[in-house]
Amino acid sequence: MKNIKAIIFDAYGTLFDVNSAAEKCKDKIGDKWEGFANYWRTTQLEYTWLRSLMDRHKDFWQVTEDSLDKSMKKFEIDASMKNELLNLYKVLSPFPEVPEVLKRLKEKNYKLGILSNGTPSLLNELVKSNNLDSIFDDIFSIEEVGIYKPDSKVYDIPIKKYKIQKEEVAFLSANTWDVSGGGNYGYGSIWVNRNNNIFDNLDYKPKDEVKNLKQLLDII
Repeated sequence: MKNIKAIIFDAYGTLFDVNSAAEKCKDKIGDKWEGFANYWRTTQLEYTWLRSLMDRHKDFWQVTEDSLDKSMKKFEIDASMKNELLNLYKVLSPFPEVPEVLKRLKEKNYKLGILSNGTPSLLNELVKSNNLDSIFDDIFSIEEVGIYKPDSKVYDIPIKKYKIQKEEVAFLSANTWDVSGGGNYGYGSIWVNRNNNIFDNLDYKPKDEVKNLKQLLDII
């Protein structure tokens, strides 16, 4: 990819492992922890899309709590664990290669940003708890426009800030709908396919596909 001026990352599932909160409680939850974690994430995303369509916005932390309530009932998890799971979600673990790759990209003098559904306070705490707060030039939240990805107003936020062209942005996400959202908007979108998934048919083919962020260093 040529003429890239900014590299923008999705946060949840791309830089940070959304299943790590439930995994840290697997001794209490038992073998169903992974199914529970996946259900929680799926419900969380569904709520963001449905709220956008209904024009009934709640911020990401409220959506996260609402989707957790449903997931705990579905998997019959003791209600007393709710606060523990929510607190762990605030300090999700990054994927193993993330800190080193971000450091190397920083040395190349790209603008580095996060563009996420998360609230500003949630994202700032997440970045700080993983000692990544000195890496990013900006942390962009959908709260600036009050609607969730993949609405084009979200992808427009970094363009307005940096006053650059859409094709000068490399956008990375592990979520195929997000890759397509950014790509259809005009970004050079790269799919982080950690789990050998199949890409969705949403009128966009990724510019590149990587299995982890280390491979990004060979592309940029």
